[in-house]
Amino acid sequence: MTKMRSSTGLTFAQEAMRYVYSFLLVLLIPFAFLNFIFRKKNKEDTAEHGRFERLGFVKAPAQKGGYLFHCVSVGEVIAASVLIKQILKEEPETAVTVSTTTATGSARVKAIFGDGVHHFYLPYDLPWSMNRMLGRVEPKMVLITEVELWPNLIHRCWRGKIPVVVINARMTERSAKRYSKISLLFAPMLNKVSHVCAQGQRDYDNYLALGIAKSKLTLTNNIKFDQSSAKLASTDSFHGLKKGERPILIGGSTHEGEERALLDALIALKPAFPTLMLILVPRHPERFSTVRKLIESEPLQLASTSDTPAIAPDTDVVLVDEMGKLNQAYAMASIAFVGGSLADKGGHNALEPAAHKLPIIMGPHIYNNPVICDSLIQNGALVIVNDTQALTAQCLHYLQNPEHASEAGLCGYDVLMANKGAVSASMAVINMY
Repeated sequence: MTKMRSSTGLTFAQEAMRYVYSFLLVLLIPFAFLNFIFRKKNKEDTAEHGRFERLGFVKAPAQKGGYLFHCVSVGEVIAASVLIKQILKEEPETAVTVSTTTATGSARVKAIFGDGVHHFYLPYDLPWSMNRMLGRVEPKMVLITEVELWPNLIHRCWRGKIPVVVINARMTERSAKRYSKISLLFAPMLNKVSHVCAQGQRDYDNYLALGIAKSKLTLTNNIKFDQSSAKLASTDSFHGLKKGERPILIGGSTHEGEERALLDALIALKPAFPTLMLILVPRHPERFSTVRKLIESEPLQLASTSDTPAIAPDTDVVLVDEMGKLNQAYAMASIAFVGGSLADKGGHNALEPAAHKLPIIMGPHIYNNPVICDSLIQNGALVIVNDTQALTAQCLHYLQNPEHASEAGLCGYDVLMANKGAVSASMAVINMY
C-alpha cells in the first residue's frame, strides 16, 4: 500500500514527528531563556556576545555566499582545519565561516586561523534562530564535522536549497541503535542531507543501514590521517626539554582515572628508570586544577607549562595546563598513552603520536576510531591494555627494549602515510555541489 505524503514529500507520520520535535523545543524556550539570563559565568563559558549568537544574532561575514563549517569542539575543529585550509588555498576569494559549540573550540579556531575565517557560536536548534543565522551568513554550503546533526538546521538548509555535507562522518553502533529507535524523526532529517563523507567502513555501513541513499554516501577515509601528517611540530624542544635527553612517557587527552593510572606506572618504574618523566595533558581544561592536586598528593617534583618557561632537570611530572600544546609535547616523548580509552570515552586520536613515530598504548575503549585503531594494532604500532598493571608492564617492555619501541613507532608512521587522501576525496564531494 502506498504511503500518503505531504506536500514536502515526507509521509504524514514523518511530518508529524517533525512538528512534535518543534513543539517540544517551543516548550523548552522559557527554560532556555531563564538559563540565558541567570546562569553563572565561568572561564569555560562563552563570551557575552556568544549568548546572543545562541539566539541567532550572529555577526554577518564580510562576504556572503561562502562555506559554513560547524565543529562542536576542539577535536572537530582540528579535523576540519586541513580541509578548510585546502578550500582557502583553492578558493582564496571565498569566505569561510566556522561555528562551534564550546569556548575551547572557539579558542582553537582563533589559534589556527586568526582572522582568516569568520567565527561564531552555533545558535540553539530553533527554527527562528537558525533562520536568522542562515539569513545573515547566506552560505552556499553547510559542512557538518563528524557527528552533530541538528534537525532544524538541516531542515532550514533543505528548504533554502543549501547543500548540507557531513564530512569525516562518524556513526558508531551505539549511535546507530539510538537513531534507529527514533527513525520516524531521524530518517526524514537524513534524507535532507546532501551527502555524507564516511570516515570508515563501519560508519559507511551504519549510515547505509539507517536509510541514506547509496548515491549520497562516500567512503573517504578519515581526515585525521591527513591532519596528523600535516601538523607535525617543527620544534625540537618544549619548555627546555629536548627529544632523546631522557625517557618520557606522555598521557595525551587524559580523563579522570587515567592520570592516576599513569602516575602509578611512573612511581612503579622510577626505581629502575630514575630519569623517567611523565607529561600529562588532560583533555578538558576545567580539570587542570584537579589533576594538579592529584600530582601534588604524591612525592613527585611537578612543573606546569603555564608557569614554567624552562623545566628543571629534577622534574618528575609535567602538567600541560594550556590548550594547543599536545602536538608539541608528543614531539618530545618516547612512549605515548592516548586517553579516553581506559576511561570509557571511546578513545582519542592515536594518529597524533603515530605521526611522531611513537609506540602507542591505549585502554580497551577505542570505539570512536575503530578503523584507525585496528590498523595500528594489526601493524604492531598500538598495544591495548586493560588496567594500570598492564600499562606499567608495557611501558617497562618499551623502556627495556628501545628497539621494539622504535619499530612500533615506525609501523604507526607507515600506517599514517599509507592512508592519506581523505581531504582530496572530501574536496571531490564538495565540488559536486
